[in-house]
Parts: sequence; C-alpha cells; structure tokens
Amino acid sequence: MRFLVSPRGRAATVTLDAVTVPGWPVVFRGSEAIAAGLVTPGKLRSRAFRRLLPDVYAPASGGPADLTLRSIAAYRWAHDRGVLSGYSAAELLGRSCGPWSHPAEVTVAGEALRSRDEVIVRRDRLHPGEITEVDGIRVTTSMRTAFDLARRLPLVEAVVAVDNLARGRFAPDLLLNFAARYAGARGVKGVPDVLAYADAKSGSPPESRLRMLLVLAGLPRPAVQHTVLDDVRHRAIWLDLAYPEHRLGVEYDGGDHLRPDRVVQDIARHTRLVAAGWRVLRYTAWEIRNETDRIVADVATAVGIDRTTLRPIRVPRTRDASHGSPGRAG
Repeated sequence: MRFLVSPRGRAATVTLDAVTVPGWPVVFRGSEAIAAGLVTPGKLRSRAFRRLLPDVYAPASGGPADLTLRSIAAYRWAHDRGVLSGYSAAELLGRSCGPWSHPAEVTVAGEALRSRDEVIVRRDRLHPGEITEVDGIRVTTSMRTAFDLARRLPLVEAVVAVDNLARGRFAPDLLLNFAARYAGARGVKGVPDVLAYADAKSGSPPESRLRMLLVLAGLPRPAVQHTVLDDVRHRAIWLDLAYPEHRLGVEYDGGDHLRPDRVVQDIARHTRLVAAGWRVLRYTAWEIRNETDRIVADVATAVGIDRTTLRPIRVPRTRDASHGSPGRAG
C-alpha cells in the first residue's frame, strides 16, 4: 500500500493493488474506498468519519467543514467531472474572498447534477484555457473565476473578489476580453461597472471593502498601497489607503495586528508616519461592517469635506447570484 498525501492536506491518493482512490484519506467517495478495501461500510458509518455529501466522507477529526473542505467534497460528489468555480475556485487558488458559510460551487457541462443546499451546480461553457489544477482538483483559473464573480455578485463584493484574484496576477481590465467572448452570459453587462472600481494593488478583501465604503459615500477615491518614504530609516512605508494631498492614511487592522510582535512593529511604524507629518485612521473589520457612517464622517472631516455636501454613488441593483439555469451561462 502506498500513501501520497498532499502537503497542503487538501487532496491525497492511495494506491492499493492498482486501485486508485482519489482524495483518500482527506475527502473521498465512500463507495470507492470500500471497493478498494480501505474501509468497511460499518467503519464508514462510525464516528471515525463524517458524511459531507452523498457518498463523500472525511475523517471526523478534521475540524469544522470550511468552504475549502466542502468545495473538495463537491468535486468528489461530481465524480471529478465538474470544475470548481466561483468562491470555491477562489478558495483553492489561495484567494479566499467569500463568506465562510457560502455553498460550494461546481460548474458542469450537461451533467445530470442538481444544486442542493450545500452545492451550487452551474451549467456553463468553459474553454480549456480557463481551467487549471490545484492538488489534482480542476478549478477555474484566476481570471475566469474573477469574471464569474464579477458578473454574479453585488457591486462591492464583486470588486472585492476581482481585487483579490487579480492581485499580482493580472490587470483587471483583461476581464473585458471575457465579457466580449461571453457577451450573452448572464450579468456580463455589469462587468465594466465592477472594473471601474477594481484595483489589483489592494492588499486584502477588508481593504477593498473599506475603499468601496469611502468611494460609494461620495468621498474622493483614495490612493491604494501608497508609499511614504522614511528618510530617517531609509525605507518605504506602505499605507493601505491614502489621501496624499492631505497626508492622511486610512488603514484596515486585521487580527494579526494584535500579536505582540506586530503591535511593537505598528507602534514604530505609526511613529515614523507621524514624524513625517502624516495622520492615520485605523479601522477593524467590525467597524467596517457596523460603523460605516462614523468612518465616512471621520475621513470627510480629516480631508476637510462637509459631509452634508457628499453625494453618495448610487449602486446598481444586485445582480443575479442564483444557481443558473440549464442551457445558459449561469
């Protein structure tokens, strides 16, 4: 018996008498594992394993079934005939940008699979060049994934997804090529609206949400990943968002900023920015979600704008994010 386990723990293969069981022992089809003699039906029903989807199992000791695990389960459930797409593809591509509880997404071509609570099944056209593999699992490429999310999600979350998938990989405007290729696809007319706000320099999804919060409130568009030169230490400091003419930085503080070593670094960084004549407003994810009015008021005051004069940008109606329909690009 020979075990080959992915270093990421996402997918594994075991070879037993020339029988290959995809995904064993991480996420696998129970019927295949039984046929290979790797597990008995009784053992599979025991507390040692948990059923993720019909005939798809994982060890019970693996922790909560997050979107990555559920996406791999959806791929196994589709008998490897589908391609993970949307938020599921983003997860495996290392560019997570969706809700933890979002259903897995798999795109198939005419297969007799139906969506269920845990899985969105889309019937869509995929060019071979729009498919790649991650640990032996087929997923849509970063560009195709960004195109799909751009045309399906509400504006802010669509921008968040495009920013995250494009960072360091491609220029967002290249998605216009997909819009031209799939001109009749659902939601494609809204892609240019998303690209008007997208910025591949954004460092994280919360940073993108913070930027969109300010812009849609009617504030000037901030610079992204703005560089401030520290002449004393002869190094550069990057600000998440900035209004250089006002020497104002606006930043997102994630959980990693609470680590003791990071706190020390942040104090030194903040001191250097203040010494260079900058002010910095810092916000947490909770504040970005729940205190939007205060954030807008803070920034408006800091840049000398009377908030009553702001003209919020009207956001287009939420585009269809349904499961798609047979025979159409969903």
